[in-house]
Amino acid sequence: MTADAPALSPGQLITVTIHDLAFGGEGVGRAGELVVFVPFVIPGEVVQAEVTEVKKKFARARLVRVVTVSPDRVEPRCKYFGECGGCQYQHVAYATQLRAKHKQIADLFQRVGGLSGAVIDPVVPCPEPYGYRNRIMVRTQWNRRRQRIELGFLGCDNEFVVSINECAIAEPGLNEDLQKVIANPPPRGGLKVTLRVTPEGWVVPRDSFFQNNFFLLPKLVATVRERLREAGSRRLIDAYCGVGFFALELADLVTSFVGVEYDGLAIKAAKENMALRGVTNGQFVGGAAEDYLGGLLARHPGEPTTLVVDPPRTGIPRPALERIRRAHPQQVIYVSCHPATLARDLQVLCADGAYTLARVTPHDMFPQTQHVECVADLRAVAPPQRASVSR
Repeated sequence: MTADAPALSPGQLITVTIHDLAFGGEGVGRAGELVVFVPFVIPGEVVQAEVTEVKKKFARARLVRVVTVSPDRVEPRCKYFGECGGCQYQHVAYATQLRAKHKQIADLFQRVGGLSGAVIDPVVPCPEPYGYRNRIMVRTQWNRRRQRIELGFLGCDNEFVVSINECAIAEPGLNEDLQKVIANPPPRGGLKVTLRVTPEGWVVPRDSFFQNNFFLLPKLVATVRERLREAGSRRLIDAYCGVGFFALELADLVTSFVGVEYDGLAIKAAKENMALRGVTNGQFVGGAAEDYLGGLLARHPGEPTTLVVDPPRTGIPRPALERIRRAHPQQVIYVSCHPATLARDLQVLCADGAYTLARVTPHDMFPQTQHVECVADLRAVAPPQRASVSR
């Protein structure tokens, strides 16, 4: 801070003009030269906020009131919004949410990955911006002051559970199940209860991963299929394959495929899902994708191969990225729910011209929240310069 910048302190009321939305959902304003983050605001708004935290380069503040209201502000559908930490954007018109997410992805790609935002498509909207989640996990916490169990989601403070009796972004059937849990709550705090709508035609173990939005899932699959078809690969490796979803949805486009997954129950389910569909041109292998990638990619050298990766939001470990670069499949389709880790990993894969980022298509699998699913299409350009890749 410069000498004439205001010295902020917790509890202080300030008036801030919001000029951007950061990834994560907080509005960005300035008090002098100090960046101030304020939740539940919209760019263009002037707001009064109470400072809650002051660091060397930024401060955080709690929204007190909106002085100048954005025309993009709408009434949240959920009575818990602003207290429950599950949603960040219910106060923002849906079309504006989509534009904000596109800008956030472009900014992250430039800042984290040094990648151009020019290849990022507009965000594909969800046909149902509410009532879409097919899986929720509620938590329990003992409230010492009220002497009762709280059952719901972590609050915006990420410390205390906010009790709820319905979730506006959950499918109606899950809210019915939630009522049963509320009527018969777990006996103590610190427990989690997962509620899920099983996808029709798929075997999915209770704790195994499956995409959480059935409404937009067909478009996500269509995008991945289109990218694979454009590349013309005849071999497919599906890393982090879960219950075999992408491998089985793409099986008719390739001669052979292999799916890899460390979750033993998911691999068992993948084999059952393959049998249910009568698919015979592939196999599923149990184990960590990071351990298998090198061998699988090297099994058929020179044969056009597409690698599909859909890792956890933490991304792909650096050693596995280096194995991909060395094996150099002709196409990598990277499906990610976290643009920042995606940008980080793409920077490694594209280093030294080994791959070019052909296209990124975001899908709004998580309306009203900070999250967004991206499909990145990378095409091999030249063998990687191994001398620049750390071992």
